[in-house]
Amino acid sequence: MTRTAAVVATGRYLPERLVTNDELRAQFADSDQAEQIDRFAERSGIRQRYWAAPDELTSDLAAAAGRDALERAGIAADAIDLIIVGTDTPDQITPATSVIVQAKLGARNAGTFDIGCACASFPTALANAAGLIAGNPSIQRVLVIGAYLMHRLADPTDPMIFFYGDGAGAAVVEASDTPGVITSAFLADGHYAGHWGIAAGGTAEPASHAAVAAGRTCVRLSERYPPEINETGWPELMRRLSDQGQFNMADIDLAIFTQVNAETISAACKTLGIDEQRAPKLMDRYGYTGSACVPIALDHALSEQPAPGLVTLIGSGVGYNMAGVALQIPEVAGG
Repeated sequence: MTRTAAVVATGRYLPERLVTNDELRAQFADSDQAEQIDRFAERSGIRQRYWAAPDELTSDLAAAAGRDALERAGIAADAIDLIIVGTDTPDQITPATSVIVQAKLGARNAGTFDIGCACASFPTALANAAGLIAGNPSIQRVLVIGAYLMHRLADPTDPMIFFYGDGAGAAVVEASDTPGVITSAFLADGHYAGHWGIAAGGTAEPASHAAVAAGRTCVRLSERYPPEINETGWPELMRRLSDQGQFNMADIDLAIFTQVNAETISAACKTLGIDEQRAPKLMDRYGYTGSACVPIALDHALSEQPAPGLVTLIGSGVGYNMAGVALQIPEVAGG
């Protein structure tokens, strides 16, 4: 019998501090960039976001979401064989954030690794988990986490901080002989790598006093991404999933896209002929949580529809990277 991988539980974590658009308007009231907050809000649909406390790290957010998913699954941390953390806001450059999460969870039997392809990280991590479970009988359970703490790496005087919400989402994935993860697909174009990122702190430009003074250790938008990247890329990935998984768009019960812009989700649904009611838009309550937005949206959706059926997850992030996964989800512990 074919060995597959199935999501059996999900979880999420949002920090306590709620930051509204009104608070950001007040923060930028004395600058010439105040009007950008309203422009960002109108197009994105973001109304608020959560920011981590000064003593909270990405690994803390990830561990909290992972703990939530494990509790819902009724699984002890030491029963996990592997932890995969997808993030582009690691605790530090090295060691991997996943190994820190392992210690915080007490998952003493788990191996770990990080995936760092920005907001495509969670679907990429889920696809990796499914492949490892399918091909390695010794791996029975994988904890997959997407975590994001970008506001910590942003310049507080940059209005782009509007987009950065902190949080984490997680899924427990188990070996199964029933349909689970069906297929995955990926897109990338490194020609856009310089558009948005953190210039200094790596090998291209090690951190220095000059880099800090120039703001090059903060995340920056250097050049605007053409909106058609997602408007064409998301449908292309969805069609690949459909062709590979041998299903129609009408068969999709839940279509989760990167939660950065409500208009882009609407455009993708229109292009694909998907009912928008099946594509959650949760940026109004969670903000844009980057590497965490797809699993947070999945967990939220499962709290309202515990057995959705056929689900697609599309994540896209700077670089650019895109990843998609199609999976069958029976009733799971989530929300």
